[in-house]
Amino acid sequence: MSRTGRVFATPPAPAELPKPLVEPARDEIRLEQVFAALSDPLRLEVVRRLLLESEAFDHTCGWFGFDRPKSSLTHHFKALREAGVIRQRQYGLERRSHVRVDDLNTRFPGLLELVAAS
Repeated sequence: MSRTGRVFATPPAPAELPKPLVEPARDEIRLEQVFAALSDPLRLEVVRRLLLESEAFDHTCGWFGFDRPKSSLTHHFKALREAGVIRQRQYGLERRSHVRVDDLNTRFPGLLELVAAS
């Protein structure tokens, strides 16, 4: 639970999850990199929707319904992952993402509430 009392519900993890793609460890997540990743409106919307509308443990980029080329979406999701905002796993040919809620709440209390309220 965050300082504001808001809890972002993360559905239970499915059995036998693939390993996450390369990402920074919790203590390596830097606020300026998180802000840089969230400065793009599409990336901010990705995180907001994952926080507020998740239907499963993680989601493919197609779940969002963005009318963008796949290469553009790949770039945006990679920026979020490399900043430590989301965790991605490879399931066959698709990558699925979810917000690193526990890590971000530990490092930057209140940040996710601001994102959700945006």
